[in-house]
Amino acid sequence: METIAIITGKLARIGLWIAGAGLVAMTAMIAAQVWWRYVLNDSIIWTEPASVMVMGWFILLGAAVGIREGYHLSFEVFLHFAPDRLKLILYSISDIVVTAFGFGMVWYGTLLAMKTASNKIPSLGISGAYDFLPIVVGGVLVVLFSLERLARRAAGLPTARFGEELDD
Repeated sequence: METIAIITGKLARIGLWIAGAGLVAMTAMIAAQVWWRYVLNDSIIWTEPASVMVMGWFILLGAAVGIREGYHLSFEVFLHFAPDRLKLILYSISDIVVTAFGFGMVWYGTLLAMKTASNKIPSLGISGAYDFLPIVVGGVLVVLFSLERLARRAAGLPTARFGEELDD
């Protein structure tokens, strides 16, 4: 488990760095577009579709890392009153549902990418499949990080919940 935690921890850090760089890149593209449009009275045609594509990357990578670190959405009111054993069962059910959702992201993201592979994004000149690649990669990470959470819990190890710090 320790080796898996180290590997997934490194993957999560890489994902966060890529997401952060994407956020900065998207902000720069939008700022350039505003400058060119309103100051220079011209327009850069590729900034809008490129920034939307980059946004998909940083949102889905960030969401996957959030799952690993226990930041995904949940309804915890009942859990405050539930016994510890029931909490562990409910946490596991939640992780199983998230894993299934990740598999859906991979499956349907791949189908969408295949259906749009022959289309070209006019302003970027690349395949439309690239729009759906973040869904597939994000889904793979969601599955991987959710399975890690389930494996840690099955081994009796703690899993992070809503910002708790755990040793990797």
